[in-house]
Amino acid sequence: MEANSRLLAGRKSSNISAAFHTSGGFSKRVTPFMGPRQNSARTQKIASHYSPGMKREVMFQKKIKRQNYVLPVKRAAIIRAVAIPVAPLPSSADSAEHRKRLSESYGFEKIGEPLPENVRLKDIIESLPKEVFEINDVKAWKSILVSVASYALGLIMIAKAPWYLLPLAWAWTGTAITGFFVIGHDCAHKSFSRNKLVEDIVGTLAFMPLIYPYEPWRFKHDQHHAKTNMLKEDTAWHPVWKEEFDSDPLLRKAIVYGYGPLRPWMSIAHWLMWHFDVKKFRPNEVKRVKISLACVFAFMFIGWPLIIYKAGVIGWVKFWLMPWLGYHFWMSTFTMVHHTAPHIPFKSSEEWNAAQAQLNGTVHCAYPKWIEILCHHINVHIPHHISPRIPSYNLHAAHKSLQENWGKYLNEASWNWQLMKTIMTICHVYSKEENYVAFDRLNPDDSYPITFLRKVMPDFA
Repeated sequence: MEANSRLLAGRKSSNISAAFHTSGGFSKRVTPFMGPRQNSARTQKIASHYSPGMKREVMFQKKIKRQNYVLPVKRAAIIRAVAIPVAPLPSSADSAEHRKRLSESYGFEKIGEPLPENVRLKDIIESLPKEVFEINDVKAWKSILVSVASYALGLIMIAKAPWYLLPLAWAWTGTAITGFFVIGHDCAHKSFSRNKLVEDIVGTLAFMPLIYPYEPWRFKHDQHHAKTNMLKEDTAWHPVWKEEFDSDPLLRKAIVYGYGPLRPWMSIAHWLMWHFDVKKFRPNEVKRVKISLACVFAFMFIGWPLIIYKAGVIGWVKFWLMPWLGYHFWMSTFTMVHHTAPHIPFKSSEEWNAAQAQLNGTVHCAYPKWIEILCHHINVHIPHHISPRIPSYNLHAAHKSLQENWGKYLNEASWNWQLMKTIMTICHVYSKEENYVAFDRLNPDDSYPITFLRKVMPDFA
């Protein structure tokens, strides 16, 4: 708990400021995890929109707030009470009970409380044990062995399975080659080997079967870590702009399908848009980008014809395309689950806070054990965003440390249908006040795919 004890004085000050904010003073105070001019009522707005059963309660709470503004003497007594060094009296939006209701509504196990603004990312990094940053060559190369062996097993399953078991074989093989991506991912973050050349070679080779250009992805992914959940600068993904949604009927329909039923494969569009255009990179990056593109095209022009020569076009679909689509399912799912929820805001660069974005704005999501093993624990994502230098095999130990020192601020879930339904039917168009506005609120006529998903997707967590 050393990291929290260092922040005691700052938190006392935050408690006093929060109390003044509640009573109507210092109305422009930036509350933890919120942007300027956003108060805790914003979370109530989310609840009233996304949790219809709570609408009357939220309206009643707002009425109480307005009444409290005309009773300054009574509120002053409360200010004195919460100014002592104990837990502050929470507003309804930030209370444990309210967060529990939101977590149940969204499919989370826990929604963390807002991180105080005086916490620095450096404070969180320094609270982690030094061992979690250590590279272990045996474990690193063992991860390659696991991915190669599981991928080979998947190809055998595809070759031997009757047609009605092929979907299971494709699911296994697609998950196995996701492990290749995670290995290259570690190489890009310099957490695979102490030798940079080894990392570049391994990363490039690991990405080749996925026809993913390693260096272009690395350059853009570094920006995602530096600007996580920053409204315009994050390169992983960001909410739809309302102006874009309203601009053209055909584009609007494409966006609705892309962010709705096709969202588990939206990483394919991201792959095409971000990684093959040399103009998107700085001059000092172009040479490495071209080398990576040459490697990808070599696999396409040599590997694909060999597969077709040996197994035919149907064989290419069975042995390469279907597992590749399985990989993109995980690529898309991991990306949206890690950083997307109605209560997690994207912020402008002026409002953005690194510690809040990486700790409060990242989600830990548990999956079945076999998926975590084949994907090298990339789902343990909060410590990875606290420091990308943590190797994948140390992420669980790092997360345990974060739970011990910063546990009350963490967003945690286990994969479930309700979580996916929340993301796919709510988290659409950017709103400063509500974080997201669903497509069908803005244009019901063109949002049939969203209303359809809302009807057919299961609600159980």
